[in-house]
Amino acid sequence: MVRLKNDDSAYVGRYLAVVADGMGGHAGGNVASASTVLDLVHLDRGTYDDEPLTVLADEIQAANSLLSELVTTSPQLSGMGTTVTALLLNGNRFAFAHIGDSRAYRLKNGVFEQVSIDHTFVQRLIDEGRLRPDEAEVHPHKNVLMRVLGDVDASPELDLATFEVEPGEKWLLCSDGLTAVLRDSDIETVLRETPDLQRCVDILVELTLAGGSPDNVTVAVIEIDEVPDDSLPAETPSSRIPLPGGPVLPAASPAAATATAGNDNTANPSDTGPNDDEPIRADLIRQDLSSRPHILVGAASLATETGQIPIVTKRTAERRAARLLTHKAAPESEAAPEQESPKKRRRWLVPAALALIAVLLAAVLWVGYTWTQTRYYVGSSDNNVAIYNGVSQSLGPIRLSTVTERTEIPVDSLPEYQRNRVQGTIPAKDLLHAEQIVEDLRGTAQSGACDPAAPATTAPVAGGAAPAPSASASPSASAQPPASPVNCGGQK
Repeated sequence: MVRLKNDDSAYVGRYLAVVADGMGGHAGGNVASASTVLDLVHLDRGTYDDEPLTVLADEIQAANSLLSELVTTSPQLSGMGTTVTALLLNGNRFAFAHIGDSRAYRLKNGVFEQVSIDHTFVQRLIDEGRLRPDEAEVHPHKNVLMRVLGDVDASPELDLATFEVEPGEKWLLCSDGLTAVLRDSDIETVLRETPDLQRCVDILVELTLAGGSPDNVTVAVIEIDEVPDDSLPAETPSSRIPLPGGPVLPAASPAAATATAGNDNTANPSDTGPNDDEPIRADLIRQDLSSRPHILVGAASLATETGQIPIVTKRTAERRAARLLTHKAAPESEAAPEQESPKKRRRWLVPAALALIAVLLAAVLWVGYTWTQTRYYVGSSDNNVAIYNGVSQSLGPIRLSTVTERTEIPVDSLPEYQRNRVQGTIPAKDLLHAEQIVEDLRGTAQSGACDPAAPATTAPVAGGAAPAPSASASPSASAQPPASPVNCGGQK
């Protein structure tokens, strides 16, 4: 009811369901959620090379790395991030992965429960016994996030679990736009009393909008069906059921589901631009998605249907094209032995090839090392804040960074959140950016650590607050600079 654009994204298919709530405001909340969801949709299949929970976790971490790459190529997206709550069906088990404050609920054997745990500041206070659940609803920091995907943490901590599923049980995934307006008891009542999945999500979204809806709201409801493997229909038009808005699901499938986003997909002017390649890229994404029955809503739908989020469309299309080319190359490689000449390879070919590989490897290592020396980050040295040239990793015994400047700011003088950031290293675009980060930390050290339970001194942005350099979850205001200090975390 108040957002200028939709920063939520969601995908529900035969085996995969995922909801993402982007943050970063005008700069890129929609980019973060759309990119993450579209990076995961290729998991919507029945078989996996590894344990499904491991596969899901690895793909979410890869999506997080790709967000960092987007920020590197488009600095205006700095500070963007997204929550992720995902389910991956394999046989009679759900792999579950979660980070942020989007939620997952389950209705099984008559019991309704919240499965996910909010990664928020107030939830931590509740867990520590410093705050009652009823007090959390009115706490000034109730939307401060402690964990999200984004360009802050190279390997964010995910909540991972595996659940046995039974036919008839229902799951509900949602962004915090739903829980900001409706109580859990209201959600439970609608889920119990509305057997039709589409009607169920429609009612929940309508109730949220009627309640004022200060944030984007996205709801996905999934119900488990038991279907023998040999009864799965071929993907033909006659075996698919049309759903509102155009997507279709098979007449019989392991997971029947539906999703709705409570915000229109009006493009933000900053996301659009004349580019003749975008429709082609968007068409490639649509072609890939058409191979599986699914429902796609929110910013991810906007990117694929209209190409109006070019940076996501471009990168996702490139990954789709690479995957399609890889799959097409496999049959051709099988015929290669038949065309191979029966002549024996000359003995000198092997050492020559090894020598060439060694030269190429040395060249790659040299180029890689040279590149690392163009990078900067802020970390700790002898318990003081310091600026490093290079990257924080090591290559065996070889450190890939050196101290450029050691300041007089003690790491222990920083508030806990800033201290953790420094100890985990804060990446910088260049030396000037690193010096700016140090100046911001200096001001934080001088002002002292904040009281976690006290109200933040920064002006709240619509949608709440989040930690780290990411800005609001779905705000209409511009994103904050990534290194700006905030009380007890950043604004969501």
